[in-house]
Amino acid sequence: MQERHHVVVVGGGFGGLQLVNDLKGAPVKVTLIDRRNHHLFQPLLYQVATTVLATSEIAWPIRRLYRDRQEVTTVLGEVAGVDTIAKEVTLAHGQSVPYDTLVLATGATHAYFGHDEWAAVAPGLKTLEDATTIRRRVLIAFEQAEVEEDPARRDALLTFTIIGAGPTGVELAGIIAEMAHRTLPGEFRRIDTRLARVVLVEAGPRILPAFSEELSAYASRELEKLGVEVLTGTPVTDCTDEGVTIGESFVPSRTLVWAAGVQASPAARWLGADADRAGRVKVGPDLTAPHRPDIFVIGDTASVIQEDGKPVPGIAPAAKQQGAYVAQVIRGRLTGSPAPGPFRYRHQGSLATIGKRAAIIDFGRIKLRGSLAWWIWGIAHIYFLIGTRSRFAVAWSWLWTYLSGQHSARLITQKDTLREER
Repeated sequence: MQERHHVVVVGGGFGGLQLVNDLKGAPVKVTLIDRRNHHLFQPLLYQVATTVLATSEIAWPIRRLYRDRQEVTTVLGEVAGVDTIAKEVTLAHGQSVPYDTLVLATGATHAYFGHDEWAAVAPGLKTLEDATTIRRRVLIAFEQAEVEEDPARRDALLTFTIIGAGPTGVELAGIIAEMAHRTLPGEFRRIDTRLARVVLVEAGPRILPAFSEELSAYASRELEKLGVEVLTGTPVTDCTDEGVTIGESFVPSRTLVWAAGVQASPAARWLGADADRAGRVKVGPDLTAPHRPDIFVIGDTASVIQEDGKPVPGIAPAAKQQGAYVAQVIRGRLTGSPAPGPFRYRHQGSLATIGKRAAIIDFGRIKLRGSLAWWIWGIAHIYFLIGTRSRFAVAWSWLWTYLSGQHSARLITQKDTLREER
């Protein structure tokens, strides 16, 4: 009996899972490798970091997702390299996984623009571990401020700085400001949490540069209404335990969050392929690596240039579309069907929230803002969650937060060794 074509997928994010889902019924066996045992709904990760949602509400065990797919094998492991001659993926613990077709959907991590030492004091937001670290630091800052005798140190503890004003930075700033100004007042006895500063720093001329200037200006006004200090046009030049330097001005701030840039996984290095400045592999029109028709690269790992010369954005819908496209290509190769044309990205709109009652949506010709946009944003995100239980749990958490003003996940559950070292 002929062995089934073996498709190895590295990465259980949006692109990787879409690919595996769309290969259902194809004459293949699939090995899905990820260094974590869960799929993460990253668009709502900031809500875990800001105590609105629990970790279990936006993450699902990969094995459970494919428990009824006998042709799918899940491997928990970290990839160390790819042998393109032997057609094997090498894992960090030494095991090798052979492939007939390889799909790299390994995502991206934080980019500190040559200042990796900032990572310890200004964590980014890409994983559940990142989210719980940020949540812990935010909550501990209020607790330490409550018992701090020195006014200057207390002010620094009550200053929260978010670096980078894309959707993640804006969403974090809005929720932290609402927590300080609307959720926590009355719970502390020695400090007034309404005096907390939330500073949003953007090196560019305006926040949310991917949105229209009109929506960007609206978001800035709404953030300022929530008490966020929006600083644009000046880059961050240093981050330390004691605070952040913006241009030449030092802001004492004990809680920093990095939302300013991303760097692709080492996939380009594994393949010896050309990459862009963010480390993304420059793929062909069919999303294959250069001179490697048996290797596809998708999602945040790939640099895909559209007909207008602009890169496909590194967002979940783009990764899902790429995963679906590659599944179609693989099916066609195995069945002898005509190959689909070059990959075409269909932009479905950009969305961002500002706090818990306002959002902006840019569908191109149609632009929405305010509470209506917030409801549409919420419905869209609930729809894309996996499983009825998750949809119900998130909807209930949001409704509770909306009506009561209270956050449901304000637990400090782990020892924050980084802060203790300070």
